[in-house]
Amino acid sequence: MPTYKAPLRDIRFVMDELLDFPTHYAQLPNGDDASPEIVSAILQEGAKFTEEVLTPLNQVGDSQGCSYNEGVVTTPDGFKEAYQQYVEGGWPSMTQDPAYGGQGLPSSLGMVLNEMVCSANLSWGMYPGLSHGAMDVLLHHGTDAQKEMFLSKMVEGSWTGTMCLTEPHCGTDLGLIRTKAEPQADGTYAISGTKIFISAGEHDMSDNIVHLVLAKLPDAPGGSKGISLFVVPKFMPDAQGEAGERNGVQCGSIEHKMGIHGNSTCVMNFDGAQGYLIGEPHKGLSYMFVMMNAARIGVGMQGLGLTEVAYQNSLAYARDRLQMRSLNGPKFPEKAADPIIVHPDVRRMLLTQKAFAEGGRALIYYTAQLIDKVHAGGEDANEANELLGLLTPIVKAFLTEAGFEAANEGVQIYGGHGFIHEWGMEQFVRDSRITRLYEGTTGIQALDLLGRKILMSQGESLKRFTKQVHKFCKAEEGNSELAEFTTTLSQLNQEWGELTMQVGMKAMQNRDEVGAASVDYLMYSGYVTLAYFWAQTAKTAQTALANGTNETAFYQGKLATARFYFQKLLPRTRALVATMQTGADSLMAMEDEQFGLGFEI
Repeated sequence: MPTYKAPLRDIRFVMDELLDFPTHYAQLPNGDDASPEIVSAILQEGAKFTEEVLTPLNQVGDSQGCSYNEGVVTTPDGFKEAYQQYVEGGWPSMTQDPAYGGQGLPSSLGMVLNEMVCSANLSWGMYPGLSHGAMDVLLHHGTDAQKEMFLSKMVEGSWTGTMCLTEPHCGTDLGLIRTKAEPQADGTYAISGTKIFISAGEHDMSDNIVHLVLAKLPDAPGGSKGISLFVVPKFMPDAQGEAGERNGVQCGSIEHKMGIHGNSTCVMNFDGAQGYLIGEPHKGLSYMFVMMNAARIGVGMQGLGLTEVAYQNSLAYARDRLQMRSLNGPKFPEKAADPIIVHPDVRRMLLTQKAFAEGGRALIYYTAQLIDKVHAGGEDANEANELLGLLTPIVKAFLTEAGFEAANEGVQIYGGHGFIHEWGMEQFVRDSRITRLYEGTTGIQALDLLGRKILMSQGESLKRFTKQVHKFCKAEEGNSELAEFTTTLSQLNQEWGELTMQVGMKAMQNRDEVGAASVDYLMYSGYVTLAYFWAQTAKTAQTALANGTNETAFYQGKLATARFYFQKLLPRTRALVATMQTGADSLMAMEDEQFGLGFEI
């Protein structure tokens, strides 16, 4: 069975040394309670909960899955009890508004906890995970009555939330939805339609489930401009605010999936279910983007979590498994063979996992700081929001692609044992595969990044970030020890802007050029972004070593991993540049009928 230990030293390195979270919290209106002592206690208790409660249930959830019986979904053994411990520990309320029973701590602390949850038990974490996004939507766009009706119960964790977007005939193109909302005399709406792929849409872990549902009013204009958002509870709240009569929403079935077996992925049927309009008519998609963007960062965190746990188990196995001798002669002559960690190719795979985990953590914790600033408002909020918009598709797509690669490398390190269920590595591959799909595929994130975020802003959003990278490199010009990182980073940072201009110019003649280049462009952007954080990591490690430390091996490991990233992973950008520059012709030249000439369909 795979194991997991929360990487608290690496987490504290990013929080305390690399990104200076103590100063960050001191500058937030709600940062007073995030004292170093409180943060340490949260990290320690989060580690204890995820290691001791959630990790042992991960394979249980995968093996048992969820069961369905006439609309009732039962979660795997131990899941419900673990959720009750989660609620009793106050975790759902940690970052929520005190007006509704929350503790009011910065959102970033919840994201750090989420990393541990994603590593320990991804399927379980999805049950409470979507509730946070639903609460944000209600908090920012719900009426006072809606907040009063739903938020307190969701904040305490006794009620959970979902988002219901996808329908059998439409996924990404939500303008095609058919779910209807008929106005009623009492001011509510009768919601009718079918939604699919609804994570945690039905389960036995909470007393009520609050669905946020996209639907169309009778007078709705066509396309995405005609979508409204409704809150539709499984049970209608009674006069005391408790779960009362059953609403007209039922789970029609659950999906049998490649991975995340412990989470119920539901077909939800709304049959005249009573719902309440959130915000203004026809503006539901913009409201739902609050939840969708939070979910995209959350999925990026899932990629990071799986990268970390795959690395931890791969490392333990590589240190234990004996096979052959080192090419330079026995390293452990007293043993029958050397541990496989001595072999260069095994080290390549381990370092790839390690580099993605630690670089990805720096990136996503940086976005956590941006989210804190956006929530705090003030003069920094607008710039933070612009940077967050740019980085969200990179976090979502690049970290999930990296997570899938890391999980695959884990299987490879285990060899034949990695293919066997009991070792747990193949589960990480299956679980990680969905992260590249839901909340917008890698291709959709790539179009969002290149087409919407960058080209539609004439590159201004990108410039905000590349200027930041440029300032870092400029400030370190006199640091000869850091030059091995900053020289390459500076060149790539300049090239990033040049590539953007090249694609943009081609797109003015042929818009297919954006689609042809977008995924390669996103991956290029991800590698350069992580290079920026690895260069900062190298500087921080060099400073610690120069000042004297009793953790010499720890900081030397950071430098060694930074060098590996720059020398072995960052060169992947060369292939990405080459494929970007070939353009759209080879993709679009073939006629549709030519695809199937070698076989019959």
